[in-house]
Amino acid sequence: MKTIFIINNNQPEIKISVTWCQSFFSKLKGLMFVPSIPDGTGIILVDSVESRINTSIHMLFMNFDITTVWINSKKQVVDVVYAKKWHLAYLPKKPAQYVLELNSSHINDFHIGDQLSFSNEK
Repeated sequence: MKTIFIINNNQPEIKISVTWCQSFFSKLKGLMFVPSIPDGTGIILVDSVESRINTSIHMLFMNFDITTVWINSKKQVVDVVYAKKWHLAYLPKKPAQYVLELNSSHINDFHIGDQLSFSNEK
C-alpha cells in the first residue's frame, strides 16, 4: 500500500501521513483490531464515486475512538465526526469519495468546507 500526505489548505501546517486504502479488503479492515494509531498518521479509504452509503463506516472491533473526515471528489471536507469505538455506523452528511480516519486528537484540524490537497511528497 502506498503512503500519501493530506494537507489542509485552510491550515497548511496540518500535514498528515496516510495509508491509501483502495482495495475491497483494505477498506473492509480499515483500523479494526489495530491497537492504536499514532498522532499525525491515518488511513484514507478511497471509493470510485461519491456516495453516502459506500463511504459510511462502522466502529465495531475498534480499540479506540477516531476522527473521521469525509471528503468529496473536489477534495473538500463535507463532514467531520468524532467516531466512538463500537458505535454501529456513521454516515456523512453529504456524499463523499474519500474517508480519512485519524487519531482522535485531530478533531479540530478539519472543518466542513476546508479544501485539502493530496501529495506524494513530504
